[in-house]
Amino acid sequence: MTAPTELSGRVALVTGASRGIGYGIAEAFVARGDRVCITGRNEEALKEAVEKLGGDRVIGVAGKAHDETHQAVAVERTMEAFGRVDFLVNNAGTNPVFGPIADLDLNVARKVFETNVVSALGFAQHTWKAWQGDHGGAIVNIASVAGVSASPFIGAYGISKAAMINLTLQLAHEFAPGVRVNAIAPAVVKTRFAQALYEGREVEAAAAYPLGRLGVPSDIGGAAAFLTSDQSDWITGQTLVVDGGIFLNAGVG
Repeated sequence: MTAPTELSGRVALVTGASRGIGYGIAEAFVARGDRVCITGRNEEALKEAVEKLGGDRVIGVAGKAHDETHQAVAVERTMEAFGRVDFLVNNAGTNPVFGPIADLDLNVARKVFETNVVSALGFAQHTWKAWQGDHGGAIVNIASVAGVSASPFIGAYGISKAAMINLTLQLAHEFAPGVRVNAIAPAVVKTRFAQALYEGREVEAAAAYPLGRLGVPSDIGGAAAFLTSDQSDWITGQTLVVDGGIFLNAGVG
């Protein structure tokens, strides 16, 4: 990618951003001139992502999203490197199980909630205390269409994303007026994380979408860039569904 010539003066922290949707969001932020801290579990993958995005304006902090110490360190490192944290994108997530909810291991369910929901709350608390509470900003939570409809065989994931949408409402209410909080609910985006949902049948999967294709990370990057821009200054507490029109197929007829 070509780095912009001027910095925006804004700083973002994007969790789970060494690849996939998180990387697409970080790429969109860098392209508009933001400085960015990205997190991820794999240190080597994180280093590669930082190099590709531009080491002069991007840092990486490795760790597990649900680890409270990692949350604190990521925010501290962002503040040390850039002096502020205007935007938080809670993208880190997991979906380690596929099957009926009647057979769901409750320990797995707890892991899903710790990573997908509790970690998002933790990061929001840390960014609020470090910068946003006094200076304002915006938070974007990456939810899923699985959180706004029944999602057979990925029930734990869907329930956690529904909780993420309600967390968005709670944070938007409590953090107003200085901090706007919104969510994005993507349908299937072509990433390693979602590969099992389309691998070997992409043409068939894409045919179900009125827009004729699956999503790509830049689709979500563009939405996140909008929700953290001045153009969305009167939007908070909302969930933006980015789904290629797939929900249109749920209509009557």
